Amino acid sequence: MLFRGSGSATPSRSISNAELGERVETSDEWIRTRTGIATRRVVNSDESLAELSGLAAERALDMAGWSADSLDLILLATSTPDDLFGSAPRLQARLGATHAVAFDLTAACSGFLFAVVTAAQYLRSGAMRRVLVVGADQLSRWVNWDDRRSCVLFGDAAGAVVLEASENGQDHLEGFLLRSDGSRGGVLQLPQVNQRQPLVGDASHQCGGFEPIQMNGQEVYKFAVREVPAILEKLLAQGGINADALDWLLLHQANQRILDAVGDRFSVPSEKVLSNLAHYGNTSAATIPLMLDEAVRDGRIQPGHRIASSGFGAGLSWGAALFRWSGPA
Repeated sequence: MLFRGSGSATPSRSISNAELGERVETSDEWIRTRTGIATRRVVNSDESLAELSGLAAERALDMAGWSADSLDLILLATSTPDDLFGSAPRLQARLGATHAVAFDLTAACSGFLFAVVTAAQYLRSGAMRRVLVVGADQLSRWVNWDDRRSCVLFGDAAGAVVLEASENGQDHLEGFLLRSDGSRGGVLQLPQVNQRQPLVGDASHQCGGFEPIQMNGQEVYKFAVREVPAILEKLLAQGGINADALDWLLLHQANQRILDAVGDRFSVPSEKVLSNLAHYGNTSAATIPLMLDEAVRDGRIQPGHRIASSGFGAGLSWGAALFRWSGPA
């Protein structure tokens, strides 16, 4: 499997910490020191998740030099679809990817990494030749903007990669590990509305809809700083690779303290720990491809560079992947 192109898209409106301080009791200093976030992007009334996903996908296809109708599969990793039945088919139609099957994959902040690993199975089996993976979320829909503990953390974005099967046996996904633990899912969730209405007789029905994001920040932080280094360490050991052989560490962008802690654990220099968290906040499934695309386009990531990546979040779910950036053929 080869990583042939990347793309990303963000909303036009940036909201600073100072602006949030006009709504809730918080400050730029309080947010920066605890999270590393300075601004975040929020979808405006004339934008949509579908638009962001489409733009990110088009940019990835353009980098690879592919037409949309050459795609065999589209995976949209999102927990905030425009349509609860699935938004990937609409993305397929928007792109004109007439030969591709398309479906959504939901794994919150781990979604993009889980989707890449899923795509790899289709490519390695020979069932598919070209796959588009998009990670996109519009968490601003589900944030309680009056809860200063959580509203400062999240933003909206989309990122994408296009993947190709290799004909010569070369595989740039060098390894992966995926984990889930539903027993701890309550520390970060977006639960259904618990409300029922009369239906007929003594029967009732549950009302549709969801509550705002509910998060125990301390428990999520402890989960991340414990599990992310552990799964990365196991993955590197399985591949017989030392941390000093990595060109980049690319983690889910949730909190700068988590990024720093994982980098320190592996003695990875700070300049090799990719971070754009300050500008976008936590964009869930979009954080890894958004950061990847930025580093590819500014020249930091070059073909052949080895990248260790980890996604982690609601579910609880987490995973790690070791891959090399291929670049266009």
